[in-house]
Amino acid sequence: MTPNPQNERVKRRYLAYLKEAKQLADQTLDGVARALSLFERHTKRKDFRAFHIQQAINFKTDLATQRSARTGIPRSVSSRHTILLALREFYRWLAGQPGYKSRIAYTDAAYFSLSLKEARVAKARREPPTPTIEQVRHVIQMMPAVTDIERRNRALIAFTLLTGARVGATASLRLKHVDLVEGKIIQDAREVSTKFSKSFPTYFFPIGNDILAIFVEWVRYLRVEKLLGHNDPLFPASRVGLGRDQQFEVQGLASDGWSDGAPVRQIFRDAFQRAGLTYCNPHSVRRTLVLLGEQLCHTPEEFKSWSQNLGHEEVLTTFRSYGVVSDRRQADIIRGLGR
Repeated sequence: MTPNPQNERVKRRYLAYLKEAKQLADQTLDGVARALSLFERHTKRKDFRAFHIQQAINFKTDLATQRSARTGIPRSVSSRHTILLALREFYRWLAGQPGYKSRIAYTDAAYFSLSLKEARVAKARREPPTPTIEQVRHVIQMMPAVTDIERRNRALIAFTLLTGARVGATASLRLKHVDLVEGKIIQDAREVSTKFSKSFPTYFFPIGNDILAIFVEWVRYLRVEKLLGHNDPLFPASRVGLGRDQQFEVQGLASDGWSDGAPVRQIFRDAFQRAGLTYCNPHSVRRTLVLLGEQLCHTPEEFKSWSQNLGHEEVLTTFRSYGVVSDRRQADIIRGLGR
């Protein structure tokens, strides 16, 4: 469909507002833009000023019958909730803008809501897949380490278990950010892609000397045998070139790093599949480390240090985001109290 120029202008203003005033991340802005696009497609690009509450009601009905473009299955309740929430916030903002105040009321935005029953389902807590330390160690042990690419992939998963670094940081770290003497990495927001652009040191978690040795060997291999410098990536990207059969193939390590965290997730996916385990994404290892910290830390100061090591300024962030007791652990505790 031909874009509506007036709609495009006001969407641009709204996304700028979310980025500059609300300081939302680009990934969040992409989700908002997709929600607005879905609604415009439903209304056939009608001007936002021509909004009527029946449009919102009809859109909710249509959304419930749609299938995900990525998976092909019907949209989940949580997916619909996210889309409608983005539209609700947009129309609340729009109701206060010049040229829209007289046409849209603040209460109109409330029509972009699920039923109370569906909203409870969408917000229900689900225990995310979280690997145990033993499972991650098994994954690492099952990984080959003959070629440069295989050694890099094994070291990457070992590094994630040692530090709990997010995929963006892992992809952007350089050798100069690693201090093997102090046993830490420096997540410098000026050069490393950290959440909320925070800078902080991360000391290697006490996972075991076997995991630490894999990562230390990798760093020394890059520095001594590959002769890489301080500004070279900690995990170089794969170099692709033409093979003898004139087909593109991986030919070792490239001189630059990854532009995003997608390759990190793919490495995890392939490694878990090779080990015969259900895939757990790199971020799930942070939950693994929180659960370990709950077992090892015996004082508030110890857990505060553990939390800071994950990049959390407040301990409550660790508890709220990662510290939910798993169903299995909950059962063990309750039965233990009974005994």
